Amino acid sequence: MELIDGYPESMRESIALVERTRPARLGVTFPAMSLEERKTLLTRFHPDYKANQKRALLFGPSKGMVVSHELADLFEARPLIRSSLDLTKIDTEVDLLVIGGGGAGTVAAIWAVKEGLDPNRVLVATKLRHGDSNSTMAQGGIQAADRPHDSPIHHYLDVMGGGHFTNRPELVRALVNDAPQIIQWHESLGVMYDKDAQGHFVENPGGGTSRNRMHSARDYTGLEIMRVLRDEARNLGIPVVEFSPAIELLCDERGHVAGAVLVNMETKRYHIIRAKATIITTGGLGRLHMQQFPTTNHYGATADGLVLAYRVGADLVDLEAIQYHPTGAAFPAQMAGLLITEKVRGLGAQPVNIHGDQFVFPLEPRDVEASAFIRECEEVGLGIETPYGMNGVWLDSPMVDILHGPGTIRSALPAMFRMYTRFGIDMTRDPILVFPTLHYQNGGIATDEHGATSVPGLYAAGEVMGGVHGKNRLMGNSLLDFNVFGRRAGIAAAEYARDHKPGRLTLAHVDAYEHMLRESGVETTRTAPRILPDYRGKEALERYLDIPL
Repeated sequence: MELIDGYPESMRESIALVERTRPARLGVTFPAMSLEERKTLLTRFHPDYKANQKRALLFGPSKGMVVSHELADLFEARPLIRSSLDLTKIDTEVDLLVIGGGGAGTVAAIWAVKEGLDPNRVLVATKLRHGDSNSTMAQGGIQAADRPHDSPIHHYLDVMGGGHFTNRPELVRALVNDAPQIIQWHESLGVMYDKDAQGHFVENPGGGTSRNRMHSARDYTGLEIMRVLRDEARNLGIPVVEFSPAIELLCDERGHVAGAVLVNMETKRYHIIRAKATIITTGGLGRLHMQQFPTTNHYGATADGLVLAYRVGADLVDLEAIQYHPTGAAFPAQMAGLLITEKVRGLGAQPVNIHGDQFVFPLEPRDVEASAFIRECEEVGLGIETPYGMNGVWLDSPMVDILHGPGTIRSALPAMFRMYTRFGIDMTRDPILVFPTLHYQNGGIATDEHGATSVPGLYAAGEVMGGVHGKNRLMGNSLLDFNVFGRRAGIAAAEYARDHKPGRLTLAHVDAYEHMLRESGVETTRTAPRILPDYRGKEALERYLDIPL
């Protein structure tokens, strides 16, 4: 089917209704839901509650945890290497190995060096290029309670409420207490946050927050933070090896993690890395396309770190909860699933249905907002259908310029404006069509407040780590999360590396894992980690849109 430039006439009738109802919606605040209304909406419409989409893990430290079939398939898969791999020739020996080159990994390496490790004894190994990550793609902002009318206590309550009070309190406490110093550190490095004419931070609201505490760099906040973090890592001389994913962790005879096996994606050659301490910062799982949803995630987000950590016995937490961002692009098809930052709603854009009627408060917590969008399209039947058979709801973006003055979208959301302009859509004049998209891994590897897992020598930080967000993450806490816990894990791992030396390298845990597979009755040819998504044949995105790509 031919792809369309701009909105077709079949969608213009609904756009005219959005324009007609806009004056009546200006200045009117749609009521937020009660806790009971939120609970009812979630259980009826959120993908996490959809029947027959999950199963319990059959073995391992988190046996019985219910996770999506797509994720369970990875845990119930065979390792990529055998325990007979020759480990006598060590290619590289370091004090600290960081697996993952996104935000958390870069921050961890920086702070490990600041803690006193020789930068030449630190190694960052990343699957793609340094910075290819969800961190770089983050748009809206980073939360920090640094104004007189705000406090870490208010931030704490927002985080706990947004996570349905399932968060681990010690992790949330660390998150909110460290937030102001993270912003100060970014300022010292040169991150260019938005400021007003007097030089004060411009701080915006986010879904589920009780105060305006969102610090932004227009709508490319993650890119700006990563620009500065990569420069700092390079200035410190921290080595980075690219296109070299970890395919298995190494342990010593005590069962302590002692490095990893990397594979060069070009030469296919293994590299044996022995390390006194190892930090997993491999990010999320969006490219597994749970329930065939499109995703905002970068190409390498295939849950590698979860698989590696589970194989050596690390505990998991909250992996039954996946975040579907309410505003993924639903039109045009070329953009399907791409993130439409929550900042658009924070600036006043209202979600409306085919008749131009607002049906939900625009800044409910993300899981609630996404569920309302799904309800409007699937049960109420008031979604807007595209020529490709995909449904969505309008986000009335022209309201941003109406509320804040002409030019606000171009200045505050320049990346978003350019993205739509490429496809013949002017979001300052016409609304944009959105529908929930797979966005964030709420749970992950269980750690303490310093990033230490249940396995000695192994740490985790960033999206791969679980517990801090509970069942649902609020906007602006992912960029904060990777900075807070990247820093804490880097410091803690550096301290561990100074006092510990790995013993003889072994892959005995690989045999133990294969044994658990057999004992559980799992017979499969699947292998994991997956490394990269497989889009050969009729894969997730094409099925979702039902068009040839």
